[in-house]
Amino acid sequence: MTQRIDYSKAAPEGYKAFGGVYAYLQGSGLAKGLIDLVYLRVSQINGCAYCIDMHSRDLLKAGLAVEKLVLVPVWHEAGGLFSPREQVALAWAERVTRVAERGIAEVDYQAAASEFSDKELTDLTYAIGLMNAYNRFGVAFGLRPAAAVYAKGGRRLQIYYGL
Repeated sequence: MTQRIDYSKAAPEGYKAFGGVYAYLQGSGLAKGLIDLVYLRVSQINGCAYCIDMHSRDLLKAGLAVEKLVLVPVWHEAGGLFSPREQVALAWAERVTRVAERGIAEVDYQAAASEFSDKELTDLTYAIGLMNAYNRFGVAFGLRPAAAVYAKGGRRLQIYYGL
């Protein structure tokens, strides 16, 4: 697929507004690794190759083990590989991302609220909403994953990923 629109140039003020939310989240107090795991899981659900590529690279560069990275889609079957906090965050990310399919049951909300403070849960939900929006731009406008662009150039992906 070829890129359809460069939305950052077509509507720079909207792009800047999304960037403001992203910047806020970086200073929100939630762990960056937790936010990146949530960004990856949301992107996997939405099928955004561009964002899956980007957040996978971010997690690898931050030191996440490959064994853990590949199990993000099936985190609930990965035993104790994911911390209880990560498990709750990933469950909340899945429920909020799929809200149109079944809503959010009180038991799901209570599970998230028992692990995260009101502010943390609000910030986590901002992160989920932001990534859902970015995914829609990525899929709608055909953003190509950096790994695919880089691989076409004939260079080794290991160099690109910094591994």
